[in-house]
Amino acid sequence: MYDLISVGTISLDLYFQGKSFTFKDNRFALALGGKYQAENFYLSVGGGGTNVAIGVAKHGYQVGLLGKIGNNSFKKIIVDYLKNHQISLSLIDFEDDYYNISTILLTEKGERTIIHYSTPHQHLFSSTNPLIGLTKTKIVYLGNLPEVSLTQRVKFLKFLKKHHITRIVNLGVFDCRRPKNQIKEILEEADILIVNGHEFSELVKAQYSDIHFHEDVVSWYIPYLKEKIVVITNGEKGSYAYHQGKVFFQKALKPVKILDTTGAGDGFTAGFISEFLNSKDLVKSLKKGALYAAYILGKIGAN
Repeated sequence: MYDLISVGTISLDLYFQGKSFTFKDNRFALALGGKYQAENFYLSVGGGGTNVAIGVAKHGYQVGLLGKIGNNSFKKIIVDYLKNHQISLSLIDFEDDYYNISTILLTEKGERTIIHYSTPHQHLFSSTNPLIGLTKTKIVYLGNLPEVSLTQRVKFLKFLKKHHITRIVNLGVFDCRRPKNQIKEILEEADILIVNGHEFSELVKAQYSDIHFHEDVVSWYIPYLKEKIVVITNGEKGSYAYHQGKVFFQKALKPVKILDTTGAGDGFTAGFISEFLNSKDLVKSLKKGALYAAYILGKIGAN
């Protein structure tokens, strides 16, 4: 029995941090033909599905991960990393000619630029994956998977509903920019929706600056989600949860020093889910999300 199954990406993350990296006007400015020395290098395994899975497992829960790993030279690194973090691999697809790799350039202040490559894929899982134990869980987290069709994701969520499994959905900016009529069905199938403030503005087709998050923006902009739980993270401005006309707020928490901003949003989600599994209390869940996001900001690596 799982406490959580996290569905999403699994990537190999290569971090480089160097004083010689030219950084100006919030951009790295690297010369063509230039060669730059990195003082620090860190290798990790990340991806939205992985980060949430590992974060929840660190809080003492039994977690399975549903995603893809390539049958290539990086496979052993990824598999060993997940095993070391107590993540079940029984739901994972292993595919030939599949890669998911990120190179992450870091400034001394923790700002980052990500160069990412992923082999195109359009399915949650292969037809040969038996998905043993998929329904033996309390919660399924469906991470941001814009390449997977909405139709397939909705079908997956409806299947989970039949088995009385709580469904937490994260949507990225690509999905949130879709027309309202396209995105409505997947929103209705979520028990808990998690987005950031800018994604919410894209979702409701309103200017970010015009949205007053301290008010009941869900009842105002998406009234058919009033009975659901909607969580909006808003960076340094804190996070909010909305449920049945009530608004819950949690201020952002910062570490002594920010080393890497990669994965902070996933860290919040992992902390939120961990407390929600324990208490179902939105105030406590928001606080645990803020605490774990701060922990992620204070270290290099997304989990």
